[in-house]
Amino acid sequence: MAATPQPGSSTPTGPVRTTYRVQVRPGFDLDATAGLAGYLADLGVSHLYSAPLLTATPGSAHGYDVVDHRAVNPELGGEAGRQRLLRALRAAGLGLVVDIVPNHAGVAVPAANPAWWDVLARGRSSAYADWFDIDWDRGRLLLPVLADAPDALDELKLVDGELRYHEHRFPVADGTGDGSPREVHDRQHYELVSWRRGDTELTYRRFFAVSDLAGLRVEDPAVFAATHEQILRWAAAGEVDGIRVDHPDGLRDPAGYLARLRAAAPDQWLVVEKILEYGEELPDWPVDGTTGYEALAAVSGLFVEPDAEGDFTALDTRLAGRHTSWEDLTHATKLAAATRLLAAELTRLAALAPDVPSEAARAALAELAAAFAVYRGYPPHGARHLAAARAEAGRRRPDLAGALDAVTRRLRDPDDELAQRFPQLTGAVMAKGVEDTAFYRWSRFVALNEVGGSPAHFGVPPAEFHRFVAARQVRWPAAMTTLSTHDTKRSEDVRARLAVLSELPEQWAQRVTGWMSAAELPDPAFAHLLWQTAVGAWPIERERLHAYVEKAAREASTSTSWADPDPAFERAMHAVVDRMYDDPRLHAELTAFADEITPAGWSNSLGQKLVQLAMPGVPDVYQGTELWDNSLVDPDNRRPVDFVVRRELLTRLDGGWQPPVDAVGAAKLLVVSRTLRLRRDRPDLFTGYRPVPAHGPAGRHAVAFDRGGAVAVATRLPLRLAQSGGWRDTVLSLPVNNVTDLFTGRVYSGGETSLADLLATYPVALLAPTNESVEAAS
Repeated sequence: MAATPQPGSSTPTGPVRTTYRVQVRPGFDLDATAGLAGYLADLGVSHLYSAPLLTATPGSAHGYDVVDHRAVNPELGGEAGRQRLLRALRAAGLGLVVDIVPNHAGVAVPAANPAWWDVLARGRSSAYADWFDIDWDRGRLLLPVLADAPDALDELKLVDGELRYHEHRFPVADGTGDGSPREVHDRQHYELVSWRRGDTELTYRRFFAVSDLAGLRVEDPAVFAATHEQILRWAAAGEVDGIRVDHPDGLRDPAGYLARLRAAAPDQWLVVEKILEYGEELPDWPVDGTTGYEALAAVSGLFVEPDAEGDFTALDTRLAGRHTSWEDLTHATKLAAATRLLAAELTRLAALAPDVPSEAARAALAELAAAFAVYRGYPPHGARHLAAARAEAGRRRPDLAGALDAVTRRLRDPDDELAQRFPQLTGAVMAKGVEDTAFYRWSRFVALNEVGGSPAHFGVPPAEFHRFVAARQVRWPAAMTTLSTHDTKRSEDVRARLAVLSELPEQWAQRVTGWMSAAELPDPAFAHLLWQTAVGAWPIERERLHAYVEKAAREASTSTSWADPDPAFERAMHAVVDRMYDDPRLHAELTAFADEITPAGWSNSLGQKLVQLAMPGVPDVYQGTELWDNSLVDPDNRRPVDFVVRRELLTRLDGGWQPPVDAVGAAKLLVVSRTLRLRRDRPDLFTGYRPVPAHGPAGRHAVAFDRGGAVAVATRLPLRLAQSGGWRDTVLSLPVNNVTDLFTGRVYSGGETSLADLLATYPVALLAPTNESVEAAS
C-alpha cells in the first residue's frame, strides 16, 4: 500500500515489506540517519522506520513531546535534514515510515509550544483554546510546576514581561503586568501550583499521568488538519510510505480519527500502537494492523516451557511470601492508578454524572476501570467488556450496586459524553496500573512481564502459536511484527535468555534462593525481579543496572516511589547491586550461571528472531538488535548503536564467512540479513502460512512453517532437547524438492529431512527453492 514517489525520485520504493526502527534524536540526527541508508539496504530492509520528526521539546531524546506541528525538529536537522535523508534513502532504494503523535503535545517548556503559550496568555479567548482537552469550567488552568512548599510562589520573578520560576517561563496576559510577581500571577489565566497537585487537581487531560504532555482534541477537524498538515503533505508528495500512529487509545474517538486519517492518506501503510490483551481482537479499523505487541508475546512465549509454571509459582510464593493472584494484584494496582495517579481525570468523569453522589460516582467509575479486562472498549464490541467489568465490580463492591448501575447505564450510550471519555480513563488505568506498576511487582517469571504480554499465561505451545499466526495471516497479513521496541521492558535477547530458566526451574530456585539469602533486601518480591533481570542481562555495566533498579523499584511503588523515594530502601537496593560486582563469590556465581545458560539463550534468540522475521506480517528490527542486545527499559534501550561494527560484520558475511554462534553475535546478523533479503527479493515465497510438523522423539522441540515456498525452522527448549538425547531420528517433511538453507548454503532434496542434519550448524534454518534469485538473496 505504499505511495508512488513523485517525479524526481530516483527509485520507486514499492510496498512496505520490512522496516528498521531508528530512534532519530538530537544525538543521532537526520544526517546520521541518512548515513545508514546503504547499510540498511544491504541488510535487506525495505523501509526506514523513524521516531517522530516534528519539532519536540528542546533536548527531547524520544520526540513524542511534539511542541510545533508545523516544522521538522530543528535539533534533528530541520526540513533541509529531512530532504537529505529522503535523497539518501531513495538513492539506496529505501522508503520511509514515520511515527506520529496525535494524542498529546509537549508543554514542559511553554515558550517552545506556540499554541500552548497562546492559551496561557489568552485563556479561553485564545484561538488555540479548543486544541487542548481542557476543562475550562473549573477555573484557571492549573500548572503543577512548583516545589511542594507553601512559600514556593515567593520565588516567582517578573522578567522581560514574563513570569519566571527558576528555569520555567510563562506569559503575562495583556494589561496584567503591574504589581508584584504574586499579584501578576493571580491575574493570569493559569495558576502555578505544587507538582503534587497534578495527579489530583489538574484541569487538562494528560498522556497517562505525565503533566508535561497535554491531550489534544484531534476529534475536531480543525485541530486534525492543523496538527497533521506536514505529515499529510509528505504523504501526498510520495515522501513517506507508511505511518505509525502512537497511542490511539488516548483519543476520544479512535475509529473516527483513523477513518479521517485513512481518507486523507489512502495509499499509506498504516499501523497503530494498539496493545491487545491476551485473546483480544483488533477492531475493524481502516488500518493495516497493530505495531505487533501481540506477535511479540506469541513469539517469545513459544520459547518458554509451559510445564514449568507450577515450579515458578511455588518458588515465587516461597521467596516473596506472595499469596495473591495476578488478577487480584492487577485489580489493586489499577484501582490505585485510577484513584491516585489519575484522580484528576476521575474527578472530571464523576462530574459528568451529577445524578450520582460525587464520591459514589468516583468509586463506581474507579471500580469499573479497575475491572476492565482490556485497555478500552470500542462500540459495538465494547459492550461485552463493560458488562464483564460491571459484574466484577459488583462482586468486589456490592455496596456500590446503585452507583454502578447508574453510571453503567450512561456508559452504554455511545452519545453520552461520559461514555466517550471513560475509555480514555480505562486505557490510562491499564497502562499505569499494569505495565508500569504490576509488571514490576509480579516477579514470578519476568520474561513474561512485557508490553502486550500476560504474566498469567505461562508460555505458548506450538499448536496455539500456529493457530494465532494462521488467523493473523487471514485477517491482518500486513500488520507489523516486532520483538523489541523503545517501549519494551527488556530486549528480545534478555527475554530469550530468561526463557532458559523455564527449562531448569530447580537449578534456578537453588541459585536465586542462595543469592537472596547472601544479599538480603527488605522487599523480596523486588529482589526476585532484580536477580532475574541481572541474569538475563549479564554482563551489564554497573551504572546501567543501578539506573534500572532505581526506575523499576519506583515504578513498583512498593518500597519506594517516584513521588516519595525511600532513601533507606534505595541504599539497600543499590548495595545489593554493588555486591553483584564487588563480592567475589557472588560475582563469580552470577557470572558462571549466566555463562551456563547463555548458549541456550542464543539458541532462543536466533529462533525467535527467525520466527518473527519470517511469520506473516511486516517485520521490524529495532535499532541494533541485529546483533545481541541486552537492553533494559528506556532510556537504556535508546543507547547509541555501533553501526561501524555491524557494517564490518555484514561485509564479512557477504564475503562467505560462516560465523559461529558466539558472543560476537554475527550469527544473529546472518539470520536477520538473509531473512530480510529473502522477504525483499522474493515476496512470492511469503504469501501463505502452513505449519510443518516434525516427526520423531524430539518433535516438540521444533517449530516450523511454510510461508508459501520459504520454510522457517527453529529450535525450542534447547536444554531439554540436549538432556533427552538431541534430535535423534526426528525428521521434517519438506514441501518441495531442492531447497537451500540460506544460513549455511547447504542444499537439501525434498521429502523427509533429518533435523539433526538440518540444524547441525545453527539451531535455525531458512529454506527456499534453489534458484539463482534465492542464491542472490543469500
